[in-house]
Amino acid sequence: MAKITNKAIRRLAGLVSFPQPDIIRVRYPVILMHGFGLLAFLAKGGHLHEEAMYLRMRGVMAFAPNVSPYHTIEDRANMWKERVLAILNITGAEKINLIAHSMGGLDARFLISKGGLYDRVATLTTISSPHRGSSLAKIVLEQPGRVQEWLHDAANWIGEHAMSNSGADFHSAIEQLTPTSLQESFNLDVLDHPDVFYRSYAGAAGKGTLHSINPLLRPFNSLMYAREGVNDGLVSVSSAKWGEYQGEIEADHAQQIGIDLMPSSSFSSVEFFADQVRILGRLGF
Repeated sequence: MAKITNKAIRRLAGLVSFPQPDIIRVRYPVILMHGFGLLAFLAKGGHLHEEAMYLRMRGVMAFAPNVSPYHTIEDRANMWKERVLAILNITGAEKINLIAHSMGGLDARFLISKGGLYDRVATLTTISSPHRGSSLAKIVLEQPGRVQEWLHDAANWIGEHAMSNSGADFHSAIEQLTPTSLQESFNLDVLDHPDVFYRSYAGAAGKGTLHSINPLLRPFNSLMYAREGVNDGLVSVSSAKWGEYQGEIEADHAQQIGIDLMPSSSFSSVEFFADQVRILGRLGF
């Protein structure tokens, strides 16, 4: 009878010696930088808020600020600079690690190279950032004038109301994300700094892969596959490679930030970001 009672208590209580998650040891605070568009505001706090809180529960000084969702790289980078300097002041840290998704990676490169923060950034990890542009941006600019005008007005209205004092310039931002703009202008002018460690991942899903893709991204995935090959619905593998390339992740562009409409998916955005911080910690950052 006593044995049965003890087993029942242990099963109901479920106590273990150390129930809290393991501490992730990292030298510098971590700032998560979001990408372009409304995805940043589909979750309370912003689309990387959950990932930042997951890291905080593991002892990491992690932050996921928000900037304007529909603005140019330069304007977003200026906003990021304010956020980064505030975080450096709050934490008293000498440097920070940046982990950036999508357009956030371009913002981060500009911030380091042109924003003068090369001496305060230890590492930059980009995830599906369109370093060589996205043909989807070109496709948007190929649409009839009325369609472009509607997209411009709608996105700017959302961008201007999503955050106070944020502003928006959808059309100029889209122009900057084209392959021509990135390869013939941005990449020639915004050079990597030798004191910053650059690394990158690409997302791969849908056509040309064994990984299913968000139905909302499927049309874009097909269009991009015809022009750039394997992609995650918004950014191709070839465009996402920068610095020390770490490989492909089996997740579409939305899954990478925790928006998952595929019930069979095993990808965990929070664990992926935690793994990146673990890697940086092992490398001494």
